[in-house]
Amino acid sequence: MSVTVLGTGTMGSRIAANVCRAGIATAVWDKSPANAAALSDLGATVASSAAEAVAGADIVITMLPDADAVMSVFDEQGTLNALAPGAIWVQMGTIGVAATDRLAALRAERRPDVSFVDAPVSGSKDPAESGQLLILASGPAGLEVKLEAVFNAIGRRTMWLGAAGQGTRLKLVLNTWIAFLMEGLAETVSLADGLGVPHAELAEALEGGPLAAPQAIAKLRKIDAQDYDPEFALAWALKDVNLALESGVEHLPALAAIGDQWRRAVAAGYGGLDISAARLGLQEQTSEPMEARS
Repeated sequence: MSVTVLGTGTMGSRIAANVCRAGIATAVWDKSPANAAALSDLGATVASSAAEAVAGADIVITMLPDADAVMSVFDEQGTLNALAPGAIWVQMGTIGVAATDRLAALRAERRPDVSFVDAPVSGSKDPAESGQLLILASGPAGLEVKLEAVFNAIGRRTMWLGAAGQGTRLKLVLNTWIAFLMEGLAETVSLADGLGVPHAELAEALEGGPLAAPQAIAKLRKIDAQDYDPEFALAWALKDVNLALESGVEHLPALAAIGDQWRRAVAAGYGGLDISAARLGLQEQTSEPMEARS
């Protein structure tokens, strides 16, 4: 079995590294050659183009930043035509419902001999590093065994959800949950600061109780430390909020308000910081902005 990973940024590089460590022959490509080059130390073959990278691969994973990037690589750059007969294309980036459906239709029209699996992942940098992602897979029946070794190398669990597109739909729902959790944390901390409630008291009151969401507590610690090194960048979280709002589901007023707030935070320069920098976006609207430390 051979695997190609297209897109070796924060998530893709870690996915490719874990596939290499599992002893699977791996090829990689990235628009920025330096991102892919680092994986050669683990035994990956670094290709000079996406089409070259996929030639002969049994499984091709795409972890590209957005729908435009995927369409550019597969349509405009000819990568779809370069896929080997019988290959499995696993689309793991979060690109939204409409784009996923469009890619599935493009594959069906031009390469009916290739299988398309929509399999976005839930998890950020650290779970990707340790191979503990949740894989939300959807696509043709009968591919579970063929993909098992690769998915086991990069994830703690795989959910098979039916026809291609269902993985993306669940991913948008999960990331909407995260958006509410993170903006709720940011505003709770803002209220605590305004009322003079120490964060340590808030954390102690939550400890061991049903309201103590582990991710929120972890992000509270990052805010306390003013450590905004990105695990999941605010700009990418905003992208996913926008994809949820563009999904065709009407009347999501609170999510739309989060989107507006986060757009202001990104415009203020916080987009490259961790999603917990939503707190800084609130602080930006006061007279004394909080210092961010990347």
